Amino acid sequence: MIQVENLTKYYHDFRAVDQISFDVKKGEILGLLGPNGAGKTTTLRMLTGYFLPSSGTIRVKNYSIGDNLLTVKNLMGYLPESAPLYRNMLIYDYLDYVAKIRGLTRDERLARIRHLADLCGLKEIMHKPIDELSRGLKQRVGLAHAMMNDPEILILDEPTSGLDPNQIAEIRTIIRHIGKEKTVILSTHILSEVEVTCDRVVILNRGKIVADDHTENLIKWAGRDHFIYLSLLKAAFPEVEKELTEIDGITAIKHLDETEDDMLKLRLTCKATMDIRENIYQTIKKSAWILMEFYRETQNLETIFRELTEEN
Repeated sequence: MIQVENLTKYYHDFRAVDQISFDVKKGEILGLLGPNGAGKTTTLRMLTGYFLPSSGTIRVKNYSIGDNLLTVKNLMGYLPESAPLYRNMLIYDYLDYVAKIRGLTRDERLARIRHLADLCGLKEIMHKPIDELSRGLKQRVGLAHAMMNDPEILILDEPTSGLDPNQIAEIRTIIRHIGKEKTVILSTHILSEVEVTCDRVVILNRGKIVADDHTENLIKWAGRDHFIYLSLLKAAFPEVEKELTEIDGITAIKHLDETEDDMLKLRLTCKATMDIRENIYQTIKKSAWILMEFYRETQNLETIFRELTEEN
């Protein structure tokens, strides 16, 4: 459905997106995940034709976006982070106006507005001015706008940003329902949103793709399925690092920056197939260190995301 190859975008001397490549299959819900400033919004704006790339290619159903921009735009619905709504209009009037712009006939407009009102949960409030709506309801109106031309591809930029937990759950349900019939790409930095909504995850960091896979495969791909966290008193990092490095199964030791009353806090990265907690405990027991905290954290999307996008 969508093929992206070596896509790059510069803002003057700043490279916001750096030679990224990925495909999106028909009917797939793809989550574009990354910290703030990772290049998510810039990527979506290039996919929709709002920005032209500095280099690279985008093809949608074998149409080059550079040569067939209007054709590609007609295949897509786009909801930016802040829905661009005419707030002084009633919901029905606004959606009818959007339908007219899209070239729908009177009967087509009525049928489409009824369908979208039902899909987006707007049926009971179509008479209300948009300005009186909560942020969650405004997002629903924006989603109905994006869906007005019955697009094959729906692109959503931070669709649940600023919503309360109930509103987030409602928008997720709508997206999953839409995903049964459409190809959906959504950007977010909310990890739980990706886990419950998306079929596949692309993680961006500093404009580059650092991971691209299904969630369950991503955890296997990491190859290190758990961390062990330690907090020690009367311990110096060089000495602790030397002793713990000798334990088979520890692949990395990170000195965590947060300090509290001279407490040494560490994160040990351990091999997936080994439980070495007893060996760690015996090493600590033989020393003069005072153990204050000792727990294991299983790898999930959050820990993998943190590991792939941390500054170093």
